[in-house]
Amino acid sequence: MSQFAIPKFPSVSKSLHTELKKRVQEYFDQRGIDSTGNPKLFTKAICMIIALVAVYIHLLFWTPVWYLALGECVILGGIVAAIGFNVMHDGSHGSFSNRKWVNRIAASSISLLGANHFMWNMKHNMIHHSFTNIDGVDDDIEIGVLMRMAPTQKRYMMHRFQHVYFWFLYMLLYVFWLFFTDYKKYFSRKIGAVPLKKMSVADHIEFWGVKVYHAAVFIVLPIVCLGWINWLVGFLVMSMVAGFVLSIVFQLAHTVEHTEFPVVNTETHQLPDEFAAHQIKTTANFATRNKLVSWLVGGLNFQIEHHLFPKISHIHYPAISEIVRNVCNEYQLQYIEYPTMRKAVWAHVRFLKQLGKYD
Repeated sequence: MSQFAIPKFPSVSKSLHTELKKRVQEYFDQRGIDSTGNPKLFTKAICMIIALVAVYIHLLFWTPVWYLALGECVILGGIVAAIGFNVMHDGSHGSFSNRKWVNRIAASSISLLGANHFMWNMKHNMIHHSFTNIDGVDDDIEIGVLMRMAPTQKRYMMHRFQHVYFWFLYMLLYVFWLFFTDYKKYFSRKIGAVPLKKMSVADHIEFWGVKVYHAAVFIVLPIVCLGWINWLVGFLVMSMVAGFVLSIVFQLAHTVEHTEFPVVNTETHQLPDEFAAHQIKTTANFATRNKLVSWLVGGLNFQIEHHLFPKISHIHYPAISEIVRNVCNEYQLQYIEYPTMRKAVWAHVRFLKQLGKYD
C-alpha cells in the first residue's frame, strides 16, 4: 500500500489570499473592532445551551403527552444542530472569542452533544478546510457506495435515485457520527486516507469519557425514566432532525451545481489553484440576505467567507462578504451564491441527479 501524499497548493507571485487578508484586516483596523465574537454571540450561545438542558429535563421528568413530546424532540434536534453551528463551530476555529480558554469551552460543546472534538478538529479544521472537495482526501464527500458526491467517484446503478433517497440518508448522519464514524476513525487511526495524528493520553481519556457520558445521559437515564420504546422513538426523532439539518447545511456549501472538484496531479501531488482560489471555486453561499437563516446556521450560509477566514467569527461575514465579492470580480473568479435556501437545495438535488446519471 502506497503512503498517503498530502496535496500541495502552487506558489504564485501575486497571491489572492494575501490580497484578501490585507483588505479584510483593513476593515477591522479602520473600525477598531475584534474579528472574534461579541456579547450578542455569547448571549445566543448561553441561551442555546440553556434551551438544550431545559427541553431535555422537561422531556425526562415532566414528560408531556406523546404528540407534544415528539414536538419537543424535534426542537431538541434543532437545538443540537444550532449549538453545533453557532457555538462549537466558532469555538473550534478559535473565532468565538479572543480568549483561548473561552474558545476551548465553546469548542467543547461538541462533547455535550456526544461527539469527539479531537476527531472533528482533524476532519473539519485540518482536512476539509485545507483540501475542500478533493476526492480521496476531503472526508465530507466520502459517503461510500451509497452516494456519489464527486465526478471522480465510481458510479453505481443505485445512484440514479440518490437525488430521491438522500433525504433519508442525511437524517442518519448524527447517529452514524456518534455510534460509528468516531469509533472508525479512532480504531483505524485514519480519517479517510489521511493518517490520524498521534493522540495524547488526555485525548484518549476525553474520547472515552465523552462516549460514556453520552450513553449515560442520552441512553441509559432516558430508558430508566421513560422506558425502551419511548426513548427509542424520541431519540430517533431528535437524532434524525439534527442529522438532516447538519447534513444539508454543510452539503449546500460545497456539493451544488456550480462548485468544482479539483483533481490532484498524480506526479507532482499539486493542485491546480492557489489556496484562496481553490476555496472560492469549491464553495458556495446561500440565503445571505435572510437574517433568520444566518442567525440559525451560525453564518455558515456565508461559506465562502468562512473558508477564506475561518478564524474570523461568523458575525462579521455579512460585512466582509462585500470585500470578498469585489476581489473576486477583480480576479475574474465566480462568486457562487444562491439567493434563497430553496434554490440552493434544488441546486444540490440537480447536482446529485446529474452525478447519478452521467460519468
